[in-house]
Amino acid sequence: MRDASASTTQIASATHAPRTGGRAIVDSLRAHGVDRVFCVPGESYLEVLDALHDTPEIELVVAKHEGAAANMAEADGKLTGRPGICMVTRGPGATHASIGVHIAQQDSTPMILFVGQIARDHIGREAFQEVDYQAMFGSLAKWVVEITDANRIPEILARAFHTAVSGRPGPVVISLPEDMLVEICDTPGCAATPVQSSTLAAETLNQITTALAQSRRPLVFVGGSNWSADARQDLAAFARQWNLPVACAFRRQDLLDNRDPQYAGHLSLGMNAKLAQRIKDSDLILAIGTRLGDIMTDGYGLLAPPKITQKLIHIHADSGELGRVYQADIAVHASADCTVAALALAAVPTNLPWSEWTRAARADHEAFSAAPTLAPEHKGVDMTAVIKHLSQTLPDDAIVTNGAGNYSVWLHRYYEYRAGRTELAPTCGAMGYGLPAAVAAALRHRQRRVVCVAGDGCFLMYPQELATAAEYGASMIVLVVNNGMYGTIRMHQERHHPGRISGTRLQGPDYAALARSFGAYAEQVSCTEDFAAAFQRAQDAGGLALLELRTDPQQITPTARLAG
Repeated sequence: MRDASASTTQIASATHAPRTGGRAIVDSLRAHGVDRVFCVPGESYLEVLDALHDTPEIELVVAKHEGAAANMAEADGKLTGRPGICMVTRGPGATHASIGVHIAQQDSTPMILFVGQIARDHIGREAFQEVDYQAMFGSLAKWVVEITDANRIPEILARAFHTAVSGRPGPVVISLPEDMLVEICDTPGCAATPVQSSTLAAETLNQITTALAQSRRPLVFVGGSNWSADARQDLAAFARQWNLPVACAFRRQDLLDNRDPQYAGHLSLGMNAKLAQRIKDSDLILAIGTRLGDIMTDGYGLLAPPKITQKLIHIHADSGELGRVYQADIAVHASADCTVAALALAAVPTNLPWSEWTRAARADHEAFSAAPTLAPEHKGVDMTAVIKHLSQTLPDDAIVTNGAGNYSVWLHRYYEYRAGRTELAPTCGAMGYGLPAAVAAALRHRQRRVVCVAGDGCFLMYPQELATAAEYGASMIVLVVNNGMYGTIRMHQERHHPGRISGTRLQGPDYAALARSFGAYAEQVSCTEDFAAAFQRAQDAGGLALLELRTDPQQITPTARLAG
């Protein structure tokens, strides 16, 4: 996908001749730089599919489930910073795809979902597969619109591309009545409004740096989506120059090289208890680009809203996020990019008083990341050893994907993210995300290593997408962490209803045999000592590979066992 703010010349090159609404949709996509669309086909948008047949510049990736297609589009938006595109049919197709819209909303990912719709003269009659998409998606998407006039297609798509990437990025849903798509459109194409990068006012910068200089125990929180490569470099420079401890928000660990002396850990599920205490002990929190949500504040317990005891500087690209939960001492409506660019150039006071504070924060993180001693009764593959092996052997630009489940706590704790846009995981905690996201990543970056880590329950949400990976030549390795249960729910079940197992057992297939049926290289790994060699064989095989890791169901977190 090219630059989302397509040039006027580029838009003008699109045909202005009378054309069907379906053709106008595809012309607008091409003009806005779209090079890939994820879909499950439907008769409600046949005219769009027909127009894509004559548009080789746009690859059409046909997923096997609308939920997976939407996850792929959302992951593509994460990787590129431009709207990921998904197309599904009306009714069931849209309801299946709603998971991707929810992920895009909570993860602040630019995405556009096109939904085929019934004919306009049938609306309101509860016709076959009729859904009111404004009512359905109104609270999930940044904008929901139904195109009722083909001549408005260029205008509406330009607004959709702008809306998806502006402010806090997010999803847009566009409903396409099937009879509108065969109407003739003769409106010229038009460009999305370019989003100009802003600058931090000198007075605001001075307020921030003065507050920092007056603190003794500062902490920097970073998060949010769509940080540019320059912004990540500026963040690293700012943290280094000021020697500030930096904690990354839930599943945003790739914003700062985890090997940096200033990296203090993650504000995720399985957070370091010493980092949690450090948050309580801090006297200033500088939050850049991130919402202050329940995961990173441990259910709002580490920082009690609305007014916390620490001085709070909150910087966010969406003014609606400022003061939404927490009342900041300094609230700044600005992008993370422009903020860290200014901070990286700001004058640094001499004799900063928190050097030992930062050193201790880093030491706590390093101790937390050390491998724990396994219980003598531990059986099967040790996930700590697996994740540490991945961290030590994968290239810096490898993309690691995952969905939801206790298995992800090992990733949060032991994988060192070294480069930007290498962590693909849903902050909304959606199961099933990892495999579709890996397909999107492998197609977007064919020369990079892509590894999906999925629990058995997570994998079984969309196992059929192995077919999509095989069909489109997605080179990736899937690690299925098989403990025979829905581990997160079982953990809570044991806490609240010990010994009363209900609904959490999981009987899966022979995962290696399943993968082989799709043409993948696959094998089962039952002990830790065999993993490294098996992973090397999977890499050497090239293309699509899957390893089933048989793990101890009692080992519910890196340091906790169900029996305890």
